[in-house]
Amino acid sequence: MTDFLIFEVEDGIATLTMNRPEKLNAFTGEMLHGLVAALDECDARDDVRAVILTGAGRGFCSGGDIGGMGEEHDSRPHITKSRIWGEIQAFPKRAARFEKPLLAAVNGAAIGGGMDLALACDIRIAGESAKFAETYAKIGLLPGGGGAYFLPRLVGKARALELLWTADFIDAAAALEIGLVNHVYADDQLLEETTKLAKRIAAMPPLSIRLIKRTVNQSLETDMATAFDLVSSHIAIARAGEDHPEAIKAFKEKRPGNYKGY
Repeated sequence: MTDFLIFEVEDGIATLTMNRPEKLNAFTGEMLHGLVAALDECDARDDVRAVILTGAGRGFCSGGDIGGMGEEHDSRPHITKSRIWGEIQAFPKRAARFEKPLLAAVNGAAIGGGMDLALACDIRIAGESAKFAETYAKIGLLPGGGGAYFLPRLVGKARALELLWTADFIDAAAALEIGLVNHVYADDQLLEETTKLAKRIAAMPPLSIRLIKRTVNQSLETDMATAFDLVSSHIAIARAGEDHPEAIKAFKEKRPGNYKGY
């Protein structure tokens, strides 16, 4: 896949670890395309029921490598447009089509494009040392990886604009307060606690989990009547599968369910 990404699967959980610790996991095109390929593989594997994205070392991801920017960089509009569309936005666009749970375990800094990677995930869990910033304004750019799309939906327009305009850093406690992350844990417990949550979700009927995610995403983009119509169809599909009666039986017998995924 790529040396810049570690791919591990255990007990139904795939862990994707960005692996450039000496650069605080500043991403390259190779890393970003590797993340897309990893989601493709996770989609195809029945033994993967949830995915965790994290970073190696002391940072989650410091965004794009500034060393590759500047006057010597090819800034012709069609080149920039092509790179943003095909590379920088590749992961959030693939994540939007990924129907299994995708959790970000944010260890240390998530800056610029690195914060955008975390925002593209379904849930963010932070270590106590985590810090977040959308730093694009400081370098005369805009959030091309999804910050301007995801952030207002998570924290509201006014707060999102303040973070985007000022490029201020916020720590894990502030991120929790504004709803940017779901939980904060001690750094040495972050991956363990994120994995616990991923396993709880993965233990549920997989089809139900995927259709719930699809329903929520559809509901955010459509009117109530359409959303209600869609969810009634999803329920009909879920109810017709084998996992629904197994879930009812497991509940009555006070035991974990044995689910097939349909």
